[in-house]
Amino acid sequence: MSTASNLVRNSQVARGALRGPQRIAAKRSSRSMHTAVTRRIPATLSAPSHAHLVPDAHQGAVTRFRRCVATSSKKASQKPKFTFRANTSRRNPPYSTQIDSVAPTASTSHVPLFPHPYTFHIGASWAGKPAAADSMIKVPFPPDSIIGKWRDTTLSWPKSSGSKDAGEDFFFIQEFSEGVAFGVADGVGGWVDSGVDPSLFSQALMYHAHRYARNAWAGEPEVDPTLDYEEREQIEGWEMTPIECLDLAYGGVLRERFVNAGSSTACLVTLNASSGLLRSANLGDSGFSIIRSSNVIYKQPVQTHFFNCPKQLTKMPSGSRKRFTRACVDSPREAETYQTRLRDGDIVIAYTDGLADNVFPSEMSTICSLVARSGGSEDEQVQAMADRIVDYARKCMKNKTRVSPFEREAARQGIFFQGGKPDDVTVVVALVRETS
Repeated sequence: MSTASNLVRNSQVARGALRGPQRIAAKRSSRSMHTAVTRRIPATLSAPSHAHLVPDAHQGAVTRFRRCVATSSKKASQKPKFTFRANTSRRNPPYSTQIDSVAPTASTSHVPLFPHPYTFHIGASWAGKPAAADSMIKVPFPPDSIIGKWRDTTLSWPKSSGSKDAGEDFFFIQEFSEGVAFGVADGVGGWVDSGVDPSLFSQALMYHAHRYARNAWAGEPEVDPTLDYEEREQIEGWEMTPIECLDLAYGGVLRERFVNAGSSTACLVTLNASSGLLRSANLGDSGFSIIRSSNVIYKQPVQTHFFNCPKQLTKMPSGSRKRFTRACVDSPREAETYQTRLRDGDIVIAYTDGLADNVFPSEMSTICSLVARSGGSEDEQVQAMADRIVDYARKCMKNKTRVSPFEREAARQGIFFQGGKPDDVTVVVALVRETS
């Protein structure tokens, strides 16, 4: 870089024209013309390597098609630069996760390390759909296997409604000192016709998402070590994005020997406790909504190929290329991403289509408002919200005289359907509190 260029950059820094990483880079370059600023770049998602189509039976005359893509990516880890304090107990969920900054020194007290720390209170509830015992194919992970133990531990979450079994749905909740990650997955029931237990894929997908999120999150803010204390500027932290986590989790399922075949939709969400930033990745017709001041300010759009045919991640049986000739690709890279900064009192609800097909977003908001008015601790409230939402969804899916969201969408597509749609339902609720 020439001397003239350095003068221009220095003048921009002096008048505040450059901010964040640009200002840091300018300060470094002004000190040494040979100093380079290196920024960490998230791992690039790999391209799909193969794809197949899976026919699936379902209600009505609509035929679903399942996709399969094998992807993989690598993730670099990062060591934390600060000391955090958090509630890490898993014995008495629902739990809250809080992040506190280290005590500032006299030279840095005017630069708060965490200007907006957040706390997240988490609740979860689920219920498998009622079905005849002989119509269900159950070949679960062995209880002594790694995934089997994790599944049983996850299902021990204390709740007051629903059923012990999540059916073909599953979920995960992983807390960190830097925030929380959670997700839901809906295994495709049509695999029963091929002699496959659909719950295996969704359970394995959530297990690997939990594992990668737990091992790779590094959401602490960064401070440029080359700057003097009085010059330090806080840079927003980085964590593994939900789409990266989904990509790695899918690769983990493809390598699972116990999962011979299957497919699932998925919705992954991360909440950053230092910035209040929500990030998400959604593939298919699971999703999430954000409620603020009793109003639904965001609802995740569904991803479908056509009505009742959601996008999904798929693992094909070995030797199935000749059986399924049409290629149709759904990969983690096709997941829709979203991010926004949350506020105190916001409620985030992640759910499978068993909820979205039977309960309108405005009804979810009403239930949350009624529960909040009933009193109790915030942990008790958020769990009650999850339980009441699942209870209401189960009632709606059995009601054949009530107009459901699924019925309305079917009518738009020229398909006759009446009442609720029986299905598994899984809900994870997060209540946001700003503690500063």
